[in-house]
Amino acid sequence: MPPAPGAVSGVRRRVRAILDLWNVSPQIVEDSLLVVSELLTNAIVHALPPAVLRLAWVSDDGLGTLRVEVTDAGPVRPRGQSPEGIDPDEHGRGEQIVHALATRHGIHVHSGGVTRWADLVAA
Repeated sequence: MPPAPGAVSGVRRRVRAILDLWNVSPQIVEDSLLVVSELLTNAIVHALPPAVLRLAWVSDDGLGTLRVEVTDAGPVRPRGQSPEGIDPDEHGRGEQIVHALATRHGIHVHSGGVTRWADLVAA
């Protein structure tokens, strides 16, 4: 995903369409879109490109789990070097939002960068 203004909203529209095709439980769709937005915005503002989004939906015994993963190239951008058109002072609560909405979440640092993930479980 390119680090450009408006990129996240375009991805949200595509993710909503995918979640509809997968018949993802409506009770987690809105939370999922917010988690996608927060993880992608974090990657765009705080890390080096590219930002790659991966989604997986697993339905099992009436429950469903959506895994959202965003991988960036890391390392963290130096302060004050956010992509053009993005004001870093308007951000800062994304991690708290993801923690509040996700059943499980984490960070995996690897040779290709950093992957932040969140699982949202529908009952």
